[in-house]
Amino acid sequence: MKTLGKLFRTTAFKLSLAYLVLFSFGAWLVLGSVGWRVKEVLDDEISQTVYREILELSEQYSEGGIWQLAWAVQHRASRPGSSIYLVTTGTGEVIAGNIDASPLLPAETGELVETTYQRSGNSADEGSHLALARLFLLPGGYRLLVGQDIEDHRVLRQILRHGLGTSLFWLVLVGTMGGLFVAQRLIERVDIMSASARRIMAGDLDQRLSVTGTGDELDRLAENLNAMLSRISELMVGLREVSDNIAHDLKTPLTRLRNRAEEAVRADAKPEEYRAALVAIIDESDGLIRVFDALLMIARAEAGYSSDNMSVVDVSQIASDVVELFEPVVEERGARLEHVLEPELMVEGNRELLGQAIVNLVDNAIKYGFEREKPVIEVDARRTDNFIEITVADHGPGIPPEDRERVTGRFIRLENSRSRPGSGLGLSLAAAVAGLHHGTLRIEDNAPGLRVVISLPMLRPPKSESLSERK
Repeated sequence: MKTLGKLFRTTAFKLSLAYLVLFSFGAWLVLGSVGWRVKEVLDDEISQTVYREILELSEQYSEGGIWQLAWAVQHRASRPGSSIYLVTTGTGEVIAGNIDASPLLPAETGELVETTYQRSGNSADEGSHLALARLFLLPGGYRLLVGQDIEDHRVLRQILRHGLGTSLFWLVLVGTMGGLFVAQRLIERVDIMSASARRIMAGDLDQRLSVTGTGDELDRLAENLNAMLSRISELMVGLREVSDNIAHDLKTPLTRLRNRAEEAVRADAKPEEYRAALVAIIDESDGLIRVFDALLMIARAEAGYSSDNMSVVDVSQIASDVVELFEPVVEERGARLEHVLEPELMVEGNRELLGQAIVNLVDNAIKYGFEREKPVIEVDARRTDNFIEITVADHGPGIPPEDRERVTGRFIRLENSRSRPGSGLGLSLAAAVAGLHHGTLRIEDNAPGLRVVISLPMLRPPKSESLSERK
């Protein structure tokens, strides 16, 4: 009973029941209107037949009087069929016909009325019949009654009513069973999804909702929820990795910071040495602050918080400012910073984050790109189809193909770069900024060296603006 009650409470069963009620009401209206229309057509046909016979018999009376009318009525009454005839005097005395006069003559004349009658010679046990008849008054006070038996019409209406009742019964029965079947199927799938949800809440983040492959609304809901669960799982994995990396990578600078402070306290040093220790402590603190600032910027970019500060910016101008900032540094190291920047590369974005992403790419190229004979860093910004691509390329050792996907993670540093300063957040921040701007970050081989490309969707000018520029 609990299972049956659960089925009755499902939305699928309630919708099926509502549809069943509406469909039953519609079927009742259709069949009822059909029956009513059939009755109207038959009654109209009888009315026209009766009217024609009255006219013909009236002519017989006009031509030969009451005896010719009586002969004509008796002749027609003797033929088999459903027609009824009766001719009486003004006092009700029967002259000719095939029915008994009393008390079934309609009181009104000229209108087609439904009445009961009994054929002449039949016993009362046989009962009365139903007919549509019209009474016509003749000159001399005689009365002429002409009609047709409609017992078959009554039987037809009974058949229609019985058919309507039977149809509604089977419709309700089949609809109820169908609603229960649909509700059962739906509740089974919902129970499976609920069981998967309980396992997910219990900590099994690899669990996913089942998809039957039918493409129905439950499949689409399950697919969207699975995509959401995959994203949550990725964020949880990223959170665990960040926590582990912070615990490992920040422990060393914090320990170094504490050791320097402890050495300065314990040593009997000169003021200059204390000052140098404090400067080193400040440098270590600044490095930690930069790490936390980078983590905060990455978190805000991945969460989409920085999208509130979006505006139309010129990527070529941002890249030009970064090139101007780093040119002296590159020249001091005996290298060249070459750039090809197309003008007016407009995107909708955050100027500060885009600038920081380009700065990180150029800084990485300076750190790791001077190990070959060609100490050149190239910065390009140009249009490609419907995208704007910002490219920073060097001629250093590059990154092996198997490591190019994972280097965009937080605190990821390859073995050959651990001896150099850095936190392993540069590419991670650049990838997060690209994702915030609905773009991508690609790491490619520069043969030799490394090429990092940030691809951003181009800002399309309004149509009216484009037309005015053409003019």
